Formats: sequence, C-alpha cells, structure tokens
Amino acid sequence: MRDDDVNPGVPAPPRRQFLKYSGALGATAALSPALAACSAGPESTNDTGGGGSGKDRTLTAVIGYGNDGSWDPTQTASAFAMAANNHIYEGLLDTDPITREPYPALATAIPADPSATTWRFPLRSGATFHDGKPVTADDVVFVFDRILDPDTQTLAKGFFAPWLDSVRKVDARTVELVLKFPFPDGLSRLTLAKIMPRHVFSRPGAWDDAIKGLAVGSGPYRQTAHHPKSNTTFEAFAAYNGPRKPAFRTMNWLTIVDAAPRVAKISGTGAGAQIADNIPYANIPRLEQGGLKVAGGAGMNNLFLMFNTRHEPFDDVRVRQALHYAIDTEKMVRVALKGHGRPASSFLNEGNPGYRRARTVYDHDPDKAKALLRAAGVTDLKVEILAVNVSWIVDCLPTIKSSWDAIGVRTTLAPQETTAVFTKMDQKQDYQVVAAASNPNQFGRDADLIMHYNYGPGNLWMRYTRWAGHPVAQRLFKDMDRAAREPDPAKKKAMIQDYIDVVAEQAVLYPVVHNELMTAWDPRELSGIRAQPYPGINVLQAKWT
Repeated sequence: MRDDDVNPGVPAPPRRQFLKYSGALGATAALSPALAACSAGPESTNDTGGGGSGKDRTLTAVIGYGNDGSWDPTQTASAFAMAANNHIYEGLLDTDPITREPYPALATAIPADPSATTWRFPLRSGATFHDGKPVTADDVVFVFDRILDPDTQTLAKGFFAPWLDSVRKVDARTVELVLKFPFPDGLSRLTLAKIMPRHVFSRPGAWDDAIKGLAVGSGPYRQTAHHPKSNTTFEAFAAYNGPRKPAFRTMNWLTIVDAAPRVAKISGTGAGAQIADNIPYANIPRLEQGGLKVAGGAGMNNLFLMFNTRHEPFDDVRVRQALHYAIDTEKMVRVALKGHGRPASSFLNEGNPGYRRARTVYDHDPDKAKALLRAAGVTDLKVEILAVNVSWIVDCLPTIKSSWDAIGVRTTLAPQETTAVFTKMDQKQDYQVVAAASNPNQFGRDADLIMHYNYGPGNLWMRYTRWAGHPVAQRLFKDMDRAAREPDPAKKKAMIQDYIDVVAEQAVLYPVVHNELMTAWDPRELSGIRAQPYPGINVLQAKWT
C-alpha cells in the first residue's frame, strides 16, 4: 500500500502548513530557520515592556519555548503562542487552567443542559475587540466556519468536526451551536475556538499575518509588540469587561529556550523576571534556597516512542513490545527525571479522570523482551533512535540505549532539532524509531480528545507511523467513533479504557514515562500562581503580592 493510501479521502496538510503548528510535538517545535526568517509579526517597536513601579511595574516572565511558531489560534500548538492567546483571546467558554472546568467568557452562561444537541449562547454585553470594534455573532460564526470548513486544514478541526455540525447566528448578539449528537465534553473544548474579529482576519493575507504573530482579541490583555526569538509584550486592555480582570499593567514575556540562561534570569541578585516555566529538575534545590517557589504539575507530558510500521521488523507487534519491556523506566525516572515522573501504565497519565491501568503494562522485563524478539525471529537488531533534542528527552535517552544494548539490540542515538525530526516524517523519509515529547493537555483533559489527537484516523501521527491501514487500526478507529457517540458517561469511559488497552498492546505510538513540568516564581512579588501540567503559564488570576 502506498503512503498516500494510508488515510484515503483525508487530505494531508502541506509541509509548510504542518510546520506552522507542529509545536504540538511536545510544544517545543519552532519554525525552521528559513521559515522563521520570514516570520515577522506586528511591526517591531523594540519595546521590551519595561518601565513602571509599584503596582504599575511590568511583569516579566520567562517561557522555555520559542515564540516564533504559529500564533493562529485555529492551528497553533506552540506552547508560547497558546499561553499568550489565552490572555489575548476569549472563547465562548474558557476553562480554568488547572481544573479545566468551563466558565462563561464571551458567552454569558454555560448551557443548562450539556447533553442537548443545540446550545444557545448570548454574548457578553459591551464586549469589544482590542481595536475598539464590538464583538458580534458574525465574528463567532466566522471562526467556526473556518474550523469546520472541509477545504481548510486546521488543527482545531479535529477537536470540533467529529461532533459539531454547524454554528449559526440567531441575532447580532446570539449564536447557536448545532451538534451531530449529544457531546457534553464539547463545552470544555470551546476554549479552543478563540473568537477573532472578522473585520481583521477576513482580509487577504490576514491568516498568514496571524501565523506570524498578529493577535487581536477581546481578552484582558492586548499584544503591544512581538519580536520572534526574543520577546512579546502585552498591556492591560482598559475596555475589558469579562470575568478575569487584568492585574498587571504591562507584561513582557521572554523566550529563552536554553535552560541555563532561563534559570539565571529568575535567580540570584540579578534576577530580571518574576516567573519562569520549564525549570530543569537539577535546579530546583538552588532556586528554592534562593526564596523561590517551585511547583510541578503532573499530567500528560510524556516521552513517547513512535515506530515506523512499514520498516521491518517494527511491523511486528512483538518487536515493538520487546523494546518497551526492555526499558528500565524506574531508572529513567530516578536518574533522568530526578523522581519527577512515573513509568507509563496507560496511554493516559494516572491523574486523568479517564485513567485505568492498561491490560498491557511495560514493566522492566528484559527476559520477556528477549523472548519476544526470539519469537519474532529477530536477531542482531540494530536500531537508530531519531530523537528530539529537548533537554529532558536527551537526559532520558542514555537509559533507553543501555536498556536496549543489554538485550543485544545495538542502539544508536540521533538527537536533532524537533523541526528537523518531524520534517523528515512529513517528507515521508524512512526511519525506525522516534523518541519525542508530547502533551495534549494543552488542549484539554478529556480522554476522547487526547486519544483522537494521537490516534485519529486522519491525523499526522497515524501518517507518520504508517499504521492507519492496518486491520487492527481500522477496528480501533471504529471503536473510538462509537465511544465518542456513547451518551452514558460511565459506558463511554469504559469503552475508551477498552480501546486504550488495544493501543497499549499494539505500542505503535506509546508513552514510556509521564513527567512533571516545573514552574518557578518569586512569592515575595507574585501571588495566585498555580503551576500547570502543560507548557506555558497562566496569570489571569495572579497579582502582585
């Protein structure tokens, strides 16, 4: 079967479009240097966001991910852009960054009956965009039409198209969402459809401008300057009348991907920032000794292995299982993650509401790994692990190599920049195994979303694995669709858990460990900070101490 036949009838986004939102690969991907050079955002002002004193001083944050990925809310998975967009834009409903419970944002209320197949949303009176124009029903319909457009490939489409039929204008201040079937989980997903002004983004070339950094929303902060590979600045939007008021007059978010300068920016006498995410585990004691608060969020952040099932012998499930059983995950957690993680016992992390221990759990068992390889008739196996160069992933790679070497698999490590790795995938280049990071909690916690994001029949991950045409995959996709349509929550949870057992057994794309993401801040200056279990920060409920 040709690669083009893997997902018949599903158009693949072109390479350039994929790179625009490939930050989903652990929220660390950035555009290639050539593309980034073209990624100028709004006109540069060289504004660093400084100035002010007392309560009017600038909040300076350090984000450990690039700010030069796509800023288009309908297709970005960039950690920096998603975090920023949560402060710039609003959905009809938004979700609390920790509990992920929905609350009214641009809409005035949550529908009384989440199980209804029509949801009506009156819009907040007096809501305006950052350019002063009022938010209308036409703006809402404009965004959802783009998301649901069969000819427009966006990341958000996968979160809405399976269950949302259409969005229609009732009057200038009211919209209705028409569902294909009852889907209460859709309420929390509405935060992923950020409402954008039609008069701005319907202009020719405006979506390309959104990718490059143009951001005009109705949220509590407006973007004032955007400098790819440097910083993005914000100021409180004076006309904002929504539920989570801005507490900081101005903000300056720095992008510092390298760990050492990022930690230096928040520590010591020369500290220039009050909060930073993506804190390396080894730096936690020193930061705490310096008076900083360091807290973690345990969620779906994971190191996963992805196999090319068209490359022998990885088409054999026994070989994939053997390589998972061989990994000393307890050692990986102890040595590489400094205790801030757990070996995977399901595709979902243990704190997920849909979690159940999988029927197949890859506890360290080198003897079983050897037996599986013998049963598969595999000897003298040589494996190159194509890995992203994210710092904590690189720390984990030696454990994988030593574990595979110990069962007679000669292993070579090949860490590269994230975009380089997945450009090879997108170009359909041959590979054996990829090791990378992922965190679908950026988009939400519901298990249906997480599993469709990774195992949806038309998504990029399944194209990369070359597995979507396999009979087991075809049955899996049908089971996933049936579970999504199941109205009874208990039955739906059980159905999802059952098909996750299939995913665990097949080990085509599967987590090795789930780990914590650490955030550090100065409690002497900031209060109301909550560490989130996915990249980025949220300061919508924070304030100066």
